[in-house]
Amino acid sequence: MFEKRRPGAVLFDRDGTLIRDVPYNGDPGRVEPMPGALEALARLRRAEVPVAVVTNQSGVAKGLLSPDDMDQVNAKVEELLGPFDAWAICVHDDGDGCTCRKPAPGLVIRAAAVLDVSPRDCVVVGDIGRDMEAARAAGARGILVPTRQTLREEIQQAAEVADDLTDVVDRVLSDTGGPVPAVSAPWARAMGWSRW
Repeated sequence: MFEKRRPGAVLFDRDGTLIRDVPYNGDPGRVEPMPGALEALARLRRAEVPVAVVTNQSGVAKGLLSPDDMDQVNAKVEELLGPFDAWAICVHDDGDGCTCRKPAPGLVIRAAAVLDVSPRDCVVVGDIGRDMEAARAAGARGILVPTRQTLREEIQQAAEVADDLTDVVDRVLSDTGGPVPAVSAPWARAMGWSRW
């Protein structure tokens, strides 16, 4: 079981967690925040908890959207929800055999490295089983926020399930313990999106 303490960072899945899931979206005009996302992120930022995005974007590998389309959507996410301390993006497809595509732990490990924290000190927030499996594989705490697309088995198998993003932040910020580690990687923002 995870020790109750403030996390080094909170890593969010993008589609279905921070923004409404529009499959293979390359249109920034279709970006719509999930209920409570802006407020949840604002609370974490005020508490000086680093926030990052860890997202599978196989539409790039499939040729359904270009890297530029994806970058424009990500820029719109930041315009609507504020800046993130790191982005870790897998542009591969299931058959590519990469180590980054969730449920593999690579994105969680990469985001933690950019933020200069241990994956074990991270909380991964997502809406499907792949997000929770990636958290488990990286040694991070996973919190599932189910949507209509979340399978019943995924909910049953999740170690922790929250009602919504407000509930996630309530849980994370109520955890006791030492101070939140400072982000010692100011170059992370200048690097742009971290693609594998």
